[in-house]
Amino acid sequence: MPFNPSQWQKHLAGDRMAPAYLLVGEELLVLEAADAVRAMARRLGYAEREVLEADSRFDWDDLARASAGLSLFATRRLLDLRLAGGRAGKDGGAAISEFVVNPPPDTTLLITATEWSNKHEAVWTKTVDQGGIQVVFNAPRPHEWTQWIGARLASRGVKATPDAVAMLAERVEGNLLAAAQEVDKLVVLAGDQRLDAATLESLVADSARYDAFKLTDAAFAGEGGRALRILSGLRAEGDELIALMGWLVNQLQLAMRLANARDFGAQAKAERLWPAREQLFRKALRRAPREHWMACLARAARIDRMAKGREQGDPWLEAERLVAAIAEPRAATVFA
Repeated sequence: MPFNPSQWQKHLAGDRMAPAYLLVGEELLVLEAADAVRAMARRLGYAEREVLEADSRFDWDDLARASAGLSLFATRRLLDLRLAGGRAGKDGGAAISEFVVNPPPDTTLLITATEWSNKHEAVWTKTVDQGGIQVVFNAPRPHEWTQWIGARLASRGVKATPDAVAMLAERVEGNLLAAAQEVDKLVVLAGDQRLDAATLESLVADSARYDAFKLTDAAFAGEGGRALRILSGLRAEGDELIALMGWLVNQLQLAMRLANARDFGAQAKAERLWPAREQLFRKALRRAPREHWMACLARAARIDRMAKGREQGDPWLEAERLVAAIAEPRAATVFA
């Protein structure tokens, strides 16, 4: 099984390298993890490193030649394999598996890929998992942001009150790179002082990145407060409501097709939904009957007409009511 974060941190503090590492997932986290492996390798006497860029033109025999070659200085070596697209193909899978099954002495293979999903799993990834170490780095989920920010601040030596951590988590929600940059900035600006919310607000720009995809996901997940906050952010950033409503209507139409289907699973497969999004809609449709989603779709069409000036009303206000109704059907009175 892939290592969890606590296992990974414990391994990095150890005194023995694995024969192979497979680090995949969110780009920033993967790059940082790879840096940690390189630092560990230097600490343990790996004096040589060879970088292999495995793009579409890569000759996988180069991996075999690199692993079979002798060190110039009779030292330990790290082979740094960057796997473009996250797929090794038949030849690549065979080459990696051969390395892991018969690892050369004093040589470690580090494989990184920043494009990854369950579809990338293959025989060679299972071989690495069994003979080496695999870690999947996912971006924090919405309810994990505060804990992740707090841990990152602490790891950089920044002392912050819980309300300051919560404020920073809200400001950079959904933007991993912005979160990392803000924490790094606070390392310089905060010094030894303990940050409270007021101090933090004066130091940090509002880097939250909102988009229509996060809005609909939050709404269908039943996260009303977060969905409304994203909607407010979109409006503040000057996004066009017409374009936003186009995507919202699209997702409501998808919800209706799923609600009308005799076989939800078959329809979800036909819609090519990822497992996580299939569960998102499955849970959403359980919260309200089919009639509610029909009413939501009708209201969305009306808001679209308002945004285009074809009907009277405040389209942004109505959009807030619609988002609230999608997220919390039982509490919604908008369609009463």
